Amino acid sequence: MGCFGCWTRTPARCVIRDDAVQVYPKIAAARRVLYVSRLFCGGYDLPMKTMLERAIPIQQAFIRLVDGETHHFQRRVEPKEAAILAYGDIPPEEQQLFRRLVARNAKNMNFASYRVLFVPEAEVEATAQKEVLSWSGC
Repeated sequence: MGCFGCWTRTPARCVIRDDAVQVYPKIAAARRVLYVSRLFCGGYDLPMKTMLERAIPIQQAFIRLVDGETHHFQRRVEPKEAAILAYGDIPPEEQQLFRRLVARNAKNMNFASYRVLFVPEAEVEATAQKEVLSWSGC
């Protein structure tokens, strides 16, 4: 909705009562995350963009400067290792634009480190499985 009620009416909790209120605290507490999104015009697709926006309650309304850019203060968000898996038919210009977007997001989402992986759609599941298995040392 873009109402910012999570900052003004119900601090740290989305005013929409659905499954997202159980998901975003888990994202905040996670040490590793894997985001999977079809690349759309150099950015996330609609489902991923929606998920990221619904996780806004883990951030505070207050702004800080990080490397000359404005970013939100976090609410008890663990530093994360992140893998961002982007798929589709991705021209080099879109890859470059997406890397810039992820770099800015990394500062706002408390990523200690991150990797961007570009794969064709047919390789998404296998690449995601390989990434997750690497976390456990399997």
